[in-house]
Amino acid sequence: MAAPLKRVLMRSARGAMRGADPARWHYGPSFDAEKAAAQHAHFARLVAASGAAVEWLDDVDDGLADSVFTHDPSLMTDAGAVILSMGKALRRAEPALHEATYARLGIPILGRIDGDGQVEGGDCVWLDRTTLVVGRGVRTNQDGIQQLANILGPIGVTVFGFDLPLWQGEEACLHLMSVISPLADDLALAHSPLLPAPFWQMLRARGITLVEGDGQEFAASHGLSLNVLPTAPRDVIMVAGFPKTKAAMEAAGCTVQTFEADALCIACEGGPTCLTRPILRR
Repeated sequence: MAAPLKRVLMRSARGAMRGADPARWHYGPSFDAEKAAAQHAHFARLVAASGAAVEWLDDVDDGLADSVFTHDPSLMTDAGAVILSMGKALRRAEPALHEATYARLGIPILGRIDGDGQVEGGDCVWLDRTTLVVGRGVRTNQDGIQQLANILGPIGVTVFGFDLPLWQGEEACLHLMSVISPLADDLALAHSPLLPAPFWQMLRARGITLVEGDGQEFAASHGLSLNVLPTAPRDVIMVAGFPKTKAAMEAAGCTVQTFEADALCIACEGGPTCLTRPILRR
């Protein structure tokens, strides 16, 4: 998840968030659609400057404000995309946008989560090419994890599911990637107090070093201080305003770029990782 980013799926906030009702979408008081669009455009320039090709979902005003957070509706594997199923009711239409885009790009569909199954991409962490860890919480259920295991098993991937705490409640939503962000194959940014204990043990057994983000910044940002995007091993983009967490990554040998995102990420509870669906790293 930290190999050089070569191709990524994104959606502009300009169309998707235009006219969004903050109360309906559970956005905070700093949300401003025009400012969010400008901040998103700045972030997209940083991603493109890293060398990644940005593939854009259609920029239309379809009322799907959260669709800018492209990490969640699909998952990429070496054999093609898995179309996921959203735990948040307002986001149920988003996987179809991803499937249509993959068809346009010529990317095969490996499988789909259907029925009562729910899996969101923010709950999925690849430890290596054959090991996927999935957080079981308010947005991802056991049915979805089992379906995902059935889809990925034939291509040699083992899926592990670990329980997540409720933390700040159902609406706030704690994804597995709210508490861990890979920075390199052997390095990750984490808030260990909220990591599932068996997952923490697995990380330690694999020799993965955890950089602890600042606890006060984590609480103040509702976890967004940890939501960072690696564009290459130890090259990271993060939201501005969390100097202690930034310094901790730099002390571990990371180069960190920041961008202002009060109207986009802080208000809408989704950071740089959430804004991207990597479709090729190598």
